[in-house]
Amino acid sequence: MRTRRISTATSLAVLFSSVVLVGGAANPAAADSSKILPAASVGDIVADGVHQRVFISDPTGGKVLVADYSGNVVGTIPSLPGVTGLELSADSGTLYAGVPGVDAIVTIDTAALKESARYATGNGTDPKFPALAGGKLWFGYGGGGSGHIGSLDLSGAEPVVTLDHETNGTWYAAPTLASTPGAPDTLAAGIESQSPTYLAMYDVSSGTATRTAFRSTDGGNLRDLALTPDGKQVVVASAAPYLHQAYSATDLTPGIAYPSTSYPNAVDIAPNGMVAAGSFAWYDADVYVYKPGVTSKPVRTYEFPNTGNSSGSDTLEDAGLAWAPDTSRLFAVTVNSNGVRSLRVLTDAVKSATTVTVNAPAKSERGKKLTVTGRVKSEGAFPAGARATVTRTDIESPKGKTLPAVTLKSDGSFSFADTPTAGGPVTYKVSYAGDATHSAASGSDKVAVPRAATSLTLNRNKALYSYGTDVSFTAHLGKTYKNRTVELWVDPFGPDKPKKLVKTGKVNSKGNLSTTVDMTRDTTVTAVFKGDGRYTSKTVTSTAYARVKVSTSISKQYKTAKIGSTSYAYFHKKTNPVFTTTMSYYKNRSHKLSLQLYYQGKWYDAGSQYFKLGTNGKSIVTLTGTHDTGYRMRVRASYVNSTSGDTVNSNTNGSWKYFIFTK
Repeated sequence: MRTRRISTATSLAVLFSSVVLVGGAANPAAADSSKILPAASVGDIVADGVHQRVFISDPTGGKVLVADYSGNVVGTIPSLPGVTGLELSADSGTLYAGVPGVDAIVTIDTAALKESARYATGNGTDPKFPALAGGKLWFGYGGGGSGHIGSLDLSGAEPVVTLDHETNGTWYAAPTLASTPGAPDTLAAGIESQSPTYLAMYDVSSGTATRTAFRSTDGGNLRDLALTPDGKQVVVASAAPYLHQAYSATDLTPGIAYPSTSYPNAVDIAPNGMVAAGSFAWYDADVYVYKPGVTSKPVRTYEFPNTGNSSGSDTLEDAGLAWAPDTSRLFAVTVNSNGVRSLRVLTDAVKSATTVTVNAPAKSERGKKLTVTGRVKSEGAFPAGARATVTRTDIESPKGKTLPAVTLKSDGSFSFADTPTAGGPVTYKVSYAGDATHSAASGSDKVAVPRAATSLTLNRNKALYSYGTDVSFTAHLGKTYKNRTVELWVDPFGPDKPKKLVKTGKVNSKGNLSTTVDMTRDTTVTAVFKGDGRYTSKTVTSTAYARVKVSTSISKQYKTAKIGSTSYAYFHKKTNPVFTTTMSYYKNRSHKLSLQLYYQGKWYDAGSQYFKLGTNGKSIVTLTGTHDTGYRMRVRASYVNSTSGDTVNSNTNGSWKYFIFTK
């Protein structure tokens, strides 16, 4: 656990990582990201720089999760009960896992992402923490008041497991082990969750673990430990004291300490010596990144957000930090108050955080020169001649127009002049691409540049039309600069027909753009001009109304004849007239049927009632009861907005139909 070996090619990449290459455009660093992990617990995490994979053990779930460098889970190695410590081979081809649930060291093929072998360590050994050193794989094992160190030698024809390398009775449980390629014969060990914390150093060059140093520290509840790349120091994360203490690997005397915060619980050291110190902290920074041996101030700090339902933020899991070998990323496993775990990918962790502030005038006239100032701020000086890019975004350049780059002054400040060519909101964005010691960053500010108003009209507002009339709606656009395009939207009344863009185009030489609407419903037409560099946007609406189509017929009469100039249907008084209404159909629509009686030269209301239309748009009503003779009557059907069951049309009355009863 906590051991990192890298291949020769990877070592060279680390060696040259501090060299700034000139001539090619640098790719921008990816933003920090977070992905949820399907894990019930976390035992260890290691990063594979060759395959760009991250391996995370889940003891409770009995599996090893595999994620890519973006944090996406891409594989799972199951059937590993209690799997805890992980160790990567020098060529990154094999991952070793301590699996106490099967008393074995399990190897995983990192290319195929599947188990490749199991090496039994003996019944009841419960191996947990593997580490490569001295040509062997060492592991901490045991429990119940008796912890030991064992080894697995795979160099011969047959694997050889050797137990009880530690004969001093030092450990009451399986010790956590750490090693480093820079000191290949050195092994560090510590015991988790014990106060005070016990540490030991071993020389494994002879093939056995010979203890060279031992001490009881003033810390308690060890959670993690790691060796520096040269093997000269071991850095410890214990719940107390609230710092990451470094001890001499020679005699374990305390040396420098990396300040952190309450409950340190994770540490990982990159091949170039960068130290990532993590703590279990609800309300403080969770991760502190230091240059090797520099304890005065961290290069970077990270405070995780709160994704649960408690007042405190998500917390770092014990031993939940791992560097990518090239330090391009720092991986951290966190857990929230709901027990949901996430893999956080922290980019630019070895670079000081950079901020860019931009200050532009709140308002300015179009065509008038303005001055923008600001500052790129970070720890340490910027390289001589460092420059930042400038982009202006406005209505005429929505994707941004690149302006001349600005050179930073010694304090990171900058200033430049520009003349806005378009009105509306104008955004100036200043971006610093980053360098060997500073992260990339950008900032922006907006300027309000006034634009003139234009005229836009739309005809037919409040006009009323018969059902099905084709009506031409015309928008008229006044003076503009470059944009002569208008959008026409049609929105028929009723929730079943949403607003729809029916036409987009340039107005004609008279400034007009038209569309034809079939008026089967009340309809709102909207004209939209989106503005241009000199004229503001504008939207106008016109609402026109549509009657329904309605008619009523009478049947069962014995004759039809005129009284005066009006045609009447004649009924015997024992015959019930049948009124058939036909109306434009709409869901749940009813029509109003009204009767009137003619008396002494005047028509009087004789009653009305609503009847539901069938889906065919028809309604048949029979007039029953005692029919008095000699009286002239009339009937008509009407649509009444709202009381007819909907509001998609305008009030419409059908024609009167006349009838009379005789003996």
